[in-house]
Amino acid sequence: MRISRWRWLGCLLTLYLAAGPRAESLQLYTEEYPPLNFAREGRPVGLAVDLVRELFERTGDHGKISVVPWARGYQAAQEEPNTALFVTMRTREREPHFKWVGPLAMVITSFYALKGSGIQIASLEEAARVGTIAVPRQWYSYQDLQARGLPNLYGVIGPQQMMSMLRHGRVPVVVADNVTLDSLLALGGLQPGSVEPLYGFLRSEAYIAFSPSTSDAVIQNWQEALDSMKRDGSFALIYRRWLTGQEIPAELLQTTTP
Repeated sequence: MRISRWRWLGCLLTLYLAAGPRAESLQLYTEEYPPLNFAREGRPVGLAVDLVRELFERTGDHGKISVVPWARGYQAAQEEPNTALFVTMRTREREPHFKWVGPLAMVITSFYALKGSGIQIASLEEAARVGTIAVPRQWYSYQDLQARGLPNLYGVIGPQQMMSMLRHGRVPVVVADNVTLDSLLALGGLQPGSVEPLYGFLRSEAYIAFSPSTSDAVIQNWQEALDSMKRDGSFALIYRRWLTGQEIPAELLQTTTP
């Protein structure tokens, strides 16, 4: 009886190993960055959230998506295993601190002023002379402009404060990107079309940034699943659902896996 029991356990182990790697349990953090990712009635929603939910389905992994302050998610995604933060702009400074899956979106970051302000900017040198430029201090664009030595940056708490300051004339220029602009304007009580772009200074790709200790197998599975979405058209369907009327950049649909 004892021998048959061990044989039975051995068979179970063989079947378990033959089934391949187990699905991973992952914690994914995101922030308030509509329409890519944000909370609606306490539930994570947005273009990137829909993409991530589909990636969970395709990879067979399971886990949780939580909307948290950026600083908390950024730290966790560097230190905690099987953790990720999205969307995260992939920059040279951030490159060694994460493992990357993407891109999910491409954005052009520009200086903006109220329409009819008469302000003109054609270079960073001119931007340095237009007065105070407000931008949330936790944004990658703030870090980029700070690294370039722009002397007139004013780091604010968040985009709502930035847009409110622009609306009430407390600052002449703000920083925003073309994908999230309308949502950011709404935070400050401004209407679409009430601002105009002055000078685009940064083109960025938005990724899922996984913690460095996350296994390479997870990264490969997620990248392959994302690339399959781009090939079969499901990526484009989700993109157009949230960014109606916006053209999908051709390079965004390029894949990195066969």
